[in-house]
Amino acid sequence: MIVASLAWSCSGQKEKGESAVKVSFSVRSVAIDSSAKMYVTGSGEELGFWSPDKVAMEYVGNNTWRTELAFGPKTPIEYKFTLGSWEREAAGANGLPLENFNLLVNADTAVSHEVHFWKDGKNRPQTGQITGTVKYFRQLEAEGILPRDVIVRLPEGYDEQPNRRYPVLYMHDGQNIFDPKTSSFGVDWQVDETVDSLVRRSLIEPVIVVGAYNTTNRTAEYTPGETGSAYMKFMAETLKPLIDKEFRTKPEREHTIVGGSSAGGIASFMLLWEYPEVYSGAICMSPAFKIQHIDYVKNVKAYKGEKRDFKIYIDNGGIGLELELQPGIDEMVEALEAQGYKQGEDLYYILDKNAKHFESAWAERMPEALVFFYK
Repeated sequence: MIVASLAWSCSGQKEKGESAVKVSFSVRSVAIDSSAKMYVTGSGEELGFWSPDKVAMEYVGNNTWRTELAFGPKTPIEYKFTLGSWEREAAGANGLPLENFNLLVNADTAVSHEVHFWKDGKNRPQTGQITGTVKYFRQLEAEGILPRDVIVRLPEGYDEQPNRRYPVLYMHDGQNIFDPKTSSFGVDWQVDETVDSLVRRSLIEPVIVVGAYNTTNRTAEYTPGETGSAYMKFMAETLKPLIDKEFRTKPEREHTIVGGSSAGGIASFMLLWEYPEVYSGAICMSPAFKIQHIDYVKNVKAYKGEKRDFKIYIDNGGIGLELELQPGIDEMVEALEAQGYKQGEDLYYILDKNAKHFESAWAERMPEALVFFYK
């Protein structure tokens, strides 16, 4: 399993002068034998940085497993439970993984869960399907990054209007944007249905959407560094020319947008900032602009040239991991405003304090992003 949307984690470091707080995790499950090995996993070093088999829980009787961990105060964490692998994580009655649990650690806390089902490694039928016509490029290769599939969704009526050309939206985590069968968590962004709905209501123009799948090296490919530079080069210099050759695109920069979430959010901004001759806009949902060792805000603050001609959409939620991303987002918005970008004109910022760091939340906000660029 590739943890696509939850690539970032809390530091778990206690602030100077403040004591660590303890969290007791307890899970009762009659669906497994008492000899089963259970693990808690999630954000931060204490939870194993999403490794499914690092933080073991102890069987304490009565079909219950328990462990106690220490965190820094005011630490937002997200977590799940597994039986040692992502093929055996806690699931719902439909066999699909449960959403991440969220907790803001302010004081010693005990959390209890009942898990009635676990994934068994078998594929489950998914609700929903791809709407419209899609094409695939399988295992595209480029220097410095892993091979990946690419999915291309064509506008309705594409074949019936052979002389018409279309703008293009390039997106990261392509397996998550159209198809629940390939989405990492069984929930897709529903970009296909959203685009069709907005076009039929005459709110946006028809658009080709290209989704580049992620890989097991997702974090390095989507963030600053040598691998991230190689991925950006692939997107701008390999994938875009291929799409322009194979499909009836409007290849000019003013018709080329890039978008993604979390690490894909900063990847989108990096592409816009470093390839302004290729892209004219970026959709940055829950972006990791400044967190842990990553700091792309400094690139914007250090820029001394003329204001660049592009548009930027930025958003974030307010639950769990979103809380740790917020300071970096605040800094980036301030830095962009200092460069002359104005809300409602070439900068669009949304804060939804009730939203989680998850595909369904980004799907809900996608219409506003699309209208901002394609109205």
